[in-house]
Amino acid sequence: MERQRRSFTEEYKRQAVELVVSSRRSVASVAKEFGLRDSVLRRWVDKLRQEPASAAWRPTTQATPMSADQASEIARLRQENERLRMERDILKKSIANLCRNPDMSFRFIEDHRDSYPVRLMCAVLEVSPAGYYAWRERPVSERTKSNATLLAAIRQAHRASRGRYASPRVHAVLRRQGRGASRGRIERMMRRHGIRAITAPPRRVRTTDSRHDLPIALNLIARDFTAEAPNRVWLADITYIPTAEGWLYLAAVMDLFSRKIVGWAMRDHMQVELASAALTMAIQQQRPQAGLIHHSDRGVQYASHAYRDTLTGAGIAASMSRKADCYDNAPMESFFHPLKTELVHHRDYKTRAEAQRDIFAFIEGFYNRTRLHSAIGYITPIEMELKAA
Repeated sequence: MERQRRSFTEEYKRQAVELVVSSRRSVASVAKEFGLRDSVLRRWVDKLRQEPASAAWRPTTQATPMSADQASEIARLRQENERLRMERDILKKSIANLCRNPDMSFRFIEDHRDSYPVRLMCAVLEVSPAGYYAWRERPVSERTKSNATLLAAIRQAHRASRGRYASPRVHAVLRRQGRGASRGRIERMMRRHGIRAITAPPRRVRTTDSRHDLPIALNLIARDFTAEAPNRVWLADITYIPTAEGWLYLAAVMDLFSRKIVGWAMRDHMQVELASAALTMAIQQQRPQAGLIHHSDRGVQYASHAYRDTLTGAGIAASMSRKADCYDNAPMESFFHPLKTELVHHRDYKTRAEAQRDIFAFIEGFYNRTRLHSAIGYITPIEMELKAA
């Protein structure tokens, strides 16, 4: 497959620029995260900064200076709050494992000495600092050294995924690094040290309205969720994200071969334009050849004349799931589920714009370029796409 020059929609460019501005990160770091050239992203930033109507470039109003006494009191309260927070965290992290066992208490202190003061942990756990330092001087076994090295690698892999990886993907990361630890050993160490993947219970909103008289396409894939090459089968669906302003709706298009999200759009509505914008992005970025199959549910957005005209114009064949059968489009759940459990359910978005920035970073910076996907052998969608090039 011949590599093509990347093409970006205006929505993509604006989200990338707003991420630079809102996070106050350098252009270079954001460009690296999304696989862009520094000069390209800097040109987008310069262009959008010249737009007078954009609220993103308005200077922040400076607050009224506080008095010296107020500043001193605030500093004291912050220091006290920080101490209370550390004591609470120490107890919370240790209570399930320690059971007043000095060796386990010392191990906990050793594991967390970079996060909390040693004397504070000794006081909370009711052990002496002298006892801890004496325990530290004992000869360390080879197994203990090996466990410590492995634990550090596990924590690094878990931290690099922003807490999203459970033991299977942590094991895949370490295997890529050449570490021979078994998946069972990694799972036991993660459980013992309280290292868990973030998760949250699902919330449901109806996004599919199949009560219409529009034409329904045949199911051309019949749950055969395989593709021989990129741009042979695309899947499409819509989900929702709660914000204080109301729902934000996300339409996405996935390439079944690489599991890459090749098109997406976010709006405050679920109208045809939302789904069409995601499809347009996918076509513009991937430039597929005729014969591609596009599979979706029977929602009015995908059955609409406008959407079908776009498919026909690009030489794409439409395919639709059976009525009320979510399993006919199951691979889309491999995107929506981690989006919700690893990101959305751990945020409290005040505005739709805030959610858009976060989701853009998740899709383009993490899901497509960094996340290891079990369905394609624990590699990233970008790597899978490159293997076929």
